[in-house]
Amino acid sequence: MSNRLLLSGLIGAGLIATLSGCISLNGAEAGAPPTPYGPVPTERQLRWHALEFYGFLHFTVNTFTDKEWGYGDESPEVFNPTDFDADQIVRTAREAGMTGLILTAKHHDGFCLWPSRYTEHSVKRSPWKNGQGDVVREISDACRRHGLKFGVYLSPWDRNHRDYARPEYLTYYRNQLRELLTGYGELFTVWFDGANGGDGYYGGARERRRIDNRTYYDWPTTWALVRELQPFACMFSDAGPDFRWIGNERGFAGDPCWATLDMTRPGRYPGGSSEGLTQGERPGTAWLPGECDVSIRPGWFYHPGEDEKVKTPAQLLEIYYASVGRGCCLNLNLPPDRRGRIHDNDIRSLREFRRILDATFSRNLAQGAVLTASHTRGPGRAYGPAGLLDGKAETYWATPDDVLTPSVTLQFRQPVTFNVVELREYLPLGQRLEAFAVDRWQDGDWVECARGTSVGNRRLLRLGTPIQTERVRLRITQAAACPALSGFGLYLEPVQE
Repeated sequence: MSNRLLLSGLIGAGLIATLSGCISLNGAEAGAPPTPYGPVPTERQLRWHALEFYGFLHFTVNTFTDKEWGYGDESPEVFNPTDFDADQIVRTAREAGMTGLILTAKHHDGFCLWPSRYTEHSVKRSPWKNGQGDVVREISDACRRHGLKFGVYLSPWDRNHRDYARPEYLTYYRNQLRELLTGYGELFTVWFDGANGGDGYYGGARERRRIDNRTYYDWPTTWALVRELQPFACMFSDAGPDFRWIGNERGFAGDPCWATLDMTRPGRYPGGSSEGLTQGERPGTAWLPGECDVSIRPGWFYHPGEDEKVKTPAQLLEIYYASVGRGCCLNLNLPPDRRGRIHDNDIRSLREFRRILDATFSRNLAQGAVLTASHTRGPGRAYGPAGLLDGKAETYWATPDDVLTPSVTLQFRQPVTFNVVELREYLPLGQRLEAFAVDRWQDGDWVECARGTSVGNRRLLRLGTPIQTERVRLRITQAAACPALSGFGLYLEPVQE
């Protein structure tokens, strides 16, 4: 069908506005969309970005031996939760605002939380449910019941298996991966840890084994298996192939934090230099956004001695703004205790953290403002500033190609009071903004109240003292290409007692 016939059909349906961003007639003057800048995300990465906040569940024999890393010689009989409740675990995550959970199906100790066909070192040899249990099944089913996505962690390092560091182990590892990819429904992520090689049990050898993590695992073959069986599952390692480690386990991204890395640099991943992970690299050759992983406790697994060391709501908020608020996803670990439940201390902290977030972001104070843009792309409304406030990820404000430093003014009927600023870029066009500023109207003049650098999926700035004003101005002060912003918000974080 020709563009002309298609256009005439849509006019009658009142949908001409949707075509203004799809049909190129005469560049920006006719309302054509901007050209993407640099690397852009795939559809699976866009789905991952939309999750923003999900959780880890570190749970295995270590929970019962009070260790962080099991040696691999632990008897399956030590795994025996007294009151395992997948619904309590998943419900806790959902009430905290998480959108998904990643279960450590196998940690470095090699113990499998599902009855794998390929090893006896699993729940099928434990006393829990008389060897008939399957933690992976119960958590994945509970996630579906509660509306959360489900993902798996499968440690490449296995301190139990006799063939680790030999070619035969790769067949074992991929066989287990295939079980997880085919037996538990759709996965949103497959998480490959970066800890590789060292001392271990190794089938009774009790020795130190070293591998070259750049070559031993033959990652392209393993990644191809995931792509074949779970095409929308994003994969994690130190640098991808879909999202990267942020370079620390404190939950803090750099500032700025770019969603791209230069994968042509010598010594790159997998198994290469960690340089550039915290802040990303500009302009980069690949879209590899950061994930900030951190535990709610000092350790990743449950330890009774850490019951009074759970992160406070204030600490969790600081992490949230330094991860989600810098364009990354936050992966917060909630370790089930020896009952097989989330501890009450963790729940109390999560509930207050969630209460503050809900009180802050339940209302965008910018809604209802009269918007005036210094520049708008095309003659119609397709790229007008209204796209900043309509709550739709697919609409955005854009300017002509040659306008890199535009502004938008918000005029309010009544003064508003805020202390948090939010920006979002339209990610399918790449990460375009490099610096911005926010001004308030005070005593007859504009006064700058905030400034920032990278935006990406979501940028949040906490201003401290609340600001009251009847006018706000957003200025783009530096951009690599004409801006494409899909969201702007002003919020008031309540005072914490």
